[in-house]
Amino acid sequence: MTAPIPLNGISSMATRLLLADLCAAQAAHGRLLPAFISVGGVDAARRVQAGERFDIVMLADDALGQLAAAGLVGEPCGITCSAVAIAIPADANLPDVGSEAALRETLLAARAIGYSTGPSGAALLALIERMGLSASLKDRLVQSPAGVPVARMLAEGQVSLGFQQLSELMNAPGIRILGGMPPGCEILTVFAAAVGKDSAQPEAAAEFIRFMRSAEAAALIGRHGMTPAVRHPQDAAASLPAA
Repeated sequence: MTAPIPLNGISSMATRLLLADLCAAQAAHGRLLPAFISVGGVDAARRVQAGERFDIVMLADDALGQLAAAGLVGEPCGITCSAVAIAIPADANLPDVGSEAALRETLLAARAIGYSTGPSGAALLALIERMGLSASLKDRLVQSPAGVPVARMLAEGQVSLGFQQLSELMNAPGIRILGGMPPGCEILTVFAAAVGKDSAQPEAAAEFIRFMRSAEAAALIGRHGMTPAVRHPQDAAASLPAA
């Protein structure tokens, strides 16, 4: 009997630990598992655009929507909603970030500010622009290289204030998480999954995506500082191939 071909998936770094737990949960059920490559979201999208074959693609909703519009993946299904949090080096003095005004002053006082690539980083830059701080902070804004967590830059002293998905900051050594963004400054990213255009096993890939939207998966999503999400008000999973 021929062994089934393993599923092949790609994701951004923000969901790599969650996907590891989801795959482990599926393994407990004896189901066919994807082997995910986790890289920077921009790099992941470029690889799909370049024609690499993936059974499952999981990226920020906007990026995945662009791939779907280009016919490179199927209909995206929302999996998680992930919030940006604020962190500092573990030994730093505790700044006030409890309001927009306090965050503004903390930004102005920061020696260097780390932020990530992808939609959350772009949203932070837009917030800084809205606050009228772009010119004041331009020489202190440090974007992490693709695949390098902001937490590492904080722990190594490259930056004194960092912004990234809570899921990527959680449990990172050498840092202290201050909490989420203050009211009016929230930055949320929906991560969605889709079956790759050239998937050799679209039904098995769709089955895994359905599992990621299950009650069992929701509990794991919560442990990683995220909440379950859907891309559209209607249930996008209905468009997936039947198992």
